[in-house]
Amino acid sequence: MKMKRLVVLVPTFCLFIGALSETSDQNPCHSSEAQKSCGACIAAGKDCGWCVSPLYEKENRLRCDTYENHARGKCDTDQIQFPIVDSLKVDDEDVRDGDTPEEVVQIQPQKVRVGIRPNHPVRIPLIFRQAENYPVDLYYLMDLSNSMEDDKENLAELGTDIARKMSIITKNFRLGFGSFVDKVVSPFVSTVPKKLRSPCNNCEAPYGFKNQLKLDLETKKFSQQVKAAKVSGNLDAPEGGFDAIMQAIACEGEIGWRNISRRMIVFSTDAGFHYAGDGKLGGIVTPNDGECHMENGLYSLSSYLDYPSVGQIVNKIKEKAVSIIFAITEDQFDIYEQLSNIIEGSTVGVLANDSSNIVKLIEENYDKITSKVTLQSKDVGDNITVEFYSRCFEAEEKKRSECQNLRIGQTVSFVAEVTVTACPKDKNLWKRELYIQPVGFQEKLTLELDLICECDCEKPENEEVDSDKCSNGNGTFECGKCTCDPGRYGKFCECKADDVSSTDSIKLCIQPNATVPCSGRGECTCGECVCNARSSDLTQTFSGEFCECDDYSCNQHKEQICGGPTRGVCDCGTCICNPGFNGTACECELSQEKCKTERGLVCNNHGECSCGQCTCDEGYSGLTCEQCFNCRSCRDFEECVKCHADKETECPSDLICPDDMEVVPKLKESLDHQLCRVEDENECFIEFTIFDNEYGEAVIEIEEERACPKPVNILAIVGGVVAGIVLVGLLLLLVWKLLTYIHDTREFAKFEKERQNAKWDTGENPIYKQATSTFKNPTYGGR
Repeated sequence: MKMKRLVVLVPTFCLFIGALSETSDQNPCHSSEAQKSCGACIAAGKDCGWCVSPLYEKENRLRCDTYENHARGKCDTDQIQFPIVDSLKVDDEDVRDGDTPEEVVQIQPQKVRVGIRPNHPVRIPLIFRQAENYPVDLYYLMDLSNSMEDDKENLAELGTDIARKMSIITKNFRLGFGSFVDKVVSPFVSTVPKKLRSPCNNCEAPYGFKNQLKLDLETKKFSQQVKAAKVSGNLDAPEGGFDAIMQAIACEGEIGWRNISRRMIVFSTDAGFHYAGDGKLGGIVTPNDGECHMENGLYSLSSYLDYPSVGQIVNKIKEKAVSIIFAITEDQFDIYEQLSNIIEGSTVGVLANDSSNIVKLIEENYDKITSKVTLQSKDVGDNITVEFYSRCFEAEEKKRSECQNLRIGQTVSFVAEVTVTACPKDKNLWKRELYIQPVGFQEKLTLELDLICECDCEKPENEEVDSDKCSNGNGTFECGKCTCDPGRYGKFCECKADDVSSTDSIKLCIQPNATVPCSGRGECTCGECVCNARSSDLTQTFSGEFCECDDYSCNQHKEQICGGPTRGVCDCGTCICNPGFNGTACECELSQEKCKTERGLVCNNHGECSCGQCTCDEGYSGLTCEQCFNCRSCRDFEECVKCHADKETECPSDLICPDDMEVVPKLKESLDHQLCRVEDENECFIEFTIFDNEYGEAVIEIEEERACPKPVNILAIVGGVVAGIVLVGLLLLLVWKLLTYIHDTREFAKFEKERQNAKWDTGENPIYKQATSTFKNPTYGGR
């Protein structure tokens, strides 16, 4: 039944999907995937929300959109499913030093619970401080093949110096010693019985790895154990160092690693290393399992398991938070430098041929390791990314996980940005933990992630199974829409799957004289057209019985449809203008306010107002037709008007003025009169009009009342300034008097208190003493 339904709906359904996909790059909330469910919606983008309002289904609006679009639309805020991401610090002890390793705190916070939704990054601030006297476990792993005999002797002599240098750095220091040769199989060592017992003069039988000295606070044992250890021998140049590193890290109990300490291995050799696959030369095909296999201080499965791979070594070092110093001879420097670049928290230094510089080498490389902090994330799945940001000791925050030039006791801040890219299908993985850990330390920040992959409305307790809202119980109502039962479809499950193939049902969706259902702009559902949104803008939809209408193809004015909402709206391709506007694009304003002059004349009585603009008569121009090209110039008569308006002054004899000049109480408004104005010596304006009489001579009428500015009241200004000065002076005097009164009151109270505390009467001299002294015999009993 479902296959049949999909085949019939392909022509129109594809149009809808295509429309959505065109805008998915602009707004992820509008993608076809985001419209499927509330969970898919909130996973599409950090700004996406789902509207559960039933009105959205009836009006064919997009349920998945940005929160702002929903809030501006018809969806109430309490109907928008928009999960908020949050974080809660569960363990948040301050960073501090301590007398015991358990008291030390170097990373803060220690545990954070985060509610996070897909594609919504969450920033978690944290700080790191390297504590003073932090425990250090240093395990010296040495190649004891015959070529390293002189190195062994020097190391035995320098063991005390190593302990002394490290004790300066930390008071809580332990030192251990282990050695390695190679796998006891051919062709790595000679299998001749005599050679197996002693491959060289005064040599020990070959072995893979031996734990010579467990990590111990008594560092004197180190020199003793190194001196007592004997060298051995093998045949090929590469050694079995990888076997030794793997066992030294994996066998925590046998080596003596503490749970809380900086774990360090000094790896000393003058040769290269075997790695995974080399064991096949000796017939060993079983891959290394990365587990501990120590018996009586020896690697028991050395001849049965292949060498570890580089990847296994890198992962084991990262898992156990171990730092490695490669102390190697100069001829092997390049290969170990490449290896060090792969291993986090490792350094490489050149060892003298007799290891005489081992103390300085350990000191320098320890400083390199401890002078920087590098954060790493652990147990991060494929759908989660963690990025680090820090200012370190700079002003600008940058994307980086490492800060250098760090001193012990110095604090540095980081921000971990966690992003979930997608929700796993298995709901058991919606709650998980990941860790943020400084390289070389056991301390870590635990992040308890609670992935928000579904909305509250999708939970079973909020579903309405067999809901009446879904066509009399033909579906489940959840998140404001119906999920139809098998054999039903439609927005409200109102259609049967069999009805889709009905020819009559399709014909009901075809407009007369057309061949495509719903004008190719919608989907035919149960004989009715469900119109799509416009492909370039999903907020604009098609409408009409056959989706033949739209609200975006009307004429535009100033790049807005129908001039914008203030002028009109588009209805099925035609602009419906608001009151006060007309035209095909509502471009014409019916109001004449913009055509009036300051005196209220429409186009200065020399033009016509059309659509809010003046069409001036011939000879006139300007916005309100106030400029006249053929009229007499006002400037020609300004001097005449000034002297004629002043009745007490006679005009100069050399000034030629029109014969017909008259002062009138009020100027007449006429189409033939040109209005002018001139400023006199008192900054008053005189208004006058110019027009021609029947003989073509100029006639001037001058308005009797002048427009003068209001005079400035100088007396009031001077009086106000003087009054202000007097008031400020009085106020200062009052403040001075008040301060003086307070001071005098305090002094008098102080005097009264001292006078009352006097311990003598007024009639006695306080320094007077009696002339007689009385002493009592202690043995006198009163007799």
